[in-house]
Amino acid sequence: MEKIISLCKRRGFIFPGSEIYGGLANSWDFGHAGTELFNNISALWWKKFVQERPDMLGIRGPVLMNPKVWEASGHVKNFTDPLVECRVCHARFRADKEKELKEHAKEHKEKDIWTESKLFSLLVKTFLGPVEDQQLMVYLRGELAQTMFTDFKIMLETNRRKLPFGIAQIGKVFRNEVTTGNFIFRSREFHIAELEYFVKPGKEDAVFYSWAEAIEKFLTAELGLKKENLRQYEHPSKDLAHYSKGTIDFQYRFPWGWDELWGLASRTDYDLKNHEQLSGQNLKYKDPESGEEFWPYVVEPSVGLERLMLAVLLDGYTETEARSGKEDAVHEVETVLRLKKSLSPVKVAVLPLSKKENLSKKAQEIYQDLIKDFVCEYDETQSIGKRYRRQDEIGTPYCVTVDFESLEDNAVTVRDRDTMKQDRIKIAELKGYLKEKLA
Repeated sequence: MEKIISLCKRRGFIFPGSEIYGGLANSWDFGHAGTELFNNISALWWKKFVQERPDMLGIRGPVLMNPKVWEASGHVKNFTDPLVECRVCHARFRADKEKELKEHAKEHKEKDIWTESKLFSLLVKTFLGPVEDQQLMVYLRGELAQTMFTDFKIMLETNRRKLPFGIAQIGKVFRNEVTTGNFIFRSREFHIAELEYFVKPGKEDAVFYSWAEAIEKFLTAELGLKKENLRQYEHPSKDLAHYSKGTIDFQYRFPWGWDELWGLASRTDYDLKNHEQLSGQNLKYKDPESGEEFWPYVVEPSVGLERLMLAVLLDGYTETEARSGKEDAVHEVETVLRLKKSLSPVKVAVLPLSKKENLSKKAQEIYQDLIKDFVCEYDETQSIGKRYRRQDEIGTPYCVTVDFESLEDNAVTVRDRDTMKQDRIKIAELKGYLKEKLA
């Protein structure tokens, strides 16, 4: 984790937020490389689970909703974590995190250091308007699902859909976590990619396991995560959330151990039924063939995109031994982010061999042409070897080197990040070559 955190700051992926003022605990800013990687993961999720599926619809809801939404959903009553406080230093922890509790207890000699456990609400409160009046109190959303439920009927009608179909959303959520940590794994402000898939009661189990297969495929085939770093954990009934009849966690082998990456829940008709009862609005589905009315059951895959990004960074992080100079030169360790090429924040780097004016001019012409089709970087500082290493560290798949021969043969050398193979390609054919390689 220390190496990943160092790399992320050094190469502009992720760094502490408002750092010039001392920062804010567990607040993170995403730099250029981090923003591009995050956007690529987010876009890939949308493409695979919304764009390429005729049974899916997209939606974009607000962070603030009527507080009654969270009453109906059960979050006001049930969205809690067990909290304990250290009697010695008054640090607070989740009571169900035994490993963290034991590690903290070692710092104090007293035996009985923990207060009695009590429930702590994860919903973040704020106020609308100029006065902090209880009547103006609202919650920052703790999940995305409720927009899909409150808008279920209008999405059904405006898009003329039949069961089964789903509604998907990507957006920011807020949770008043007792403890945060492990870099961007657990924070109070993050993004979720979530969908609600509506089915006729009795069909939910088959759909539940079909979504489990789709998630597994996305993690391995699309994101390129190693299978040995993934496993599924099916929750026993006693540990299920208040809305769930079945939940599977897709876990990743993080440096601190196995932990949740992606959740899949079978939510039954809990949400639509409760929203109908509290709002007084009819949220039932009417079967166009039988005329039967019922609340659909719901299957929900939900993933935190920052967690997904952390897993992608960890999985792609490799250290290779390289030699520099002569045969008896000292071995050096080089860092390479072996990301899937579709995810790489920068696809192509254009590197003139030197800063000579004629080389820079030719390289700039190539760069200006390529940025119309690819996310590119232009770099002419330091040796070509150091520039290659900088691009390897951010996962750039291809480096295009413009050398003195390029002025004569109108060709460039293209270096592959993973194979280190170098191809001599005509400048006129370069864009087509890269498009084929990056497809």
